[in-house]
Amino acid sequence: MFTDRNDAGRKLAERLAFLKDDSNVIVLGIPRGGIIVAAEIARALAAPLDIFISHKISAPDNPEFALGALTSAGEVWLDEAIIEQMHFDRARIARQIEQTRGEIARRMKKYRGKRQPLDGRGKTVIVADDGVATGSTMFAALRALRKQAPARLLLAVPVGPPETMKQLALECDEVVVLHTPAAFWAVSRFYTAFEQVEDAQVAHVLEKQKRKRGAECVK
Repeated sequence: MFTDRNDAGRKLAERLAFLKDDSNVIVLGIPRGGIIVAAEIARALAAPLDIFISHKISAPDNPEFALGALTSAGEVWLDEAIIEQMHFDRARIARQIEQTRGEIARRMKKYRGKRQPLDGRGKTVIVADDGVATGSTMFAALRALRKQAPARLLLAVPVGPPETMKQLALECDEVVVLHTPAAFWAVSRFYTAFEQVEDAQVAHVLEKQKRKRGAECVK
């Protein structure tokens, strides 16, 4: 479906071309993989780029199973139905949330340093990721970003399951998704190359974008 994340970002940018050179647009990538996609969109639209962290909250004793997500804005989203159904211990979930909070703080320092986040108030905010599976991290991100009072909130992803995308559409003003296959097992299935993105790559993409924007401003 996609060669790599850069390819996916360029294809999304084609669908978002109506926003090119709109000075009211900002693009946010969900690290780690989403920043690669977002960078291609920001480049094509000549828009500022930043990160917005939304990190899954893992189930106790099962780090691969997401109970919800926590964002860099402090927003917590939990799948209460699953928690009740599986009888997860609330105290242990609270500890998982605190551990996740610490990981987000580490990433923020690593990725952004002392740079302040872009202000989404009154802006057209595009939030991008390399794909959606359960949707927990994106649910949390969209709800947190909505509270920042953007003029318009768009979700841009290459691929996601149809039912999840329908639910996410309720949390934003517009969804741009390239593929919604009924048979959906993992985001990686839709990429030829889907290597893990490291922290250093995220920081590098943000620094590169910052230098480019700075050079454009002095022209």
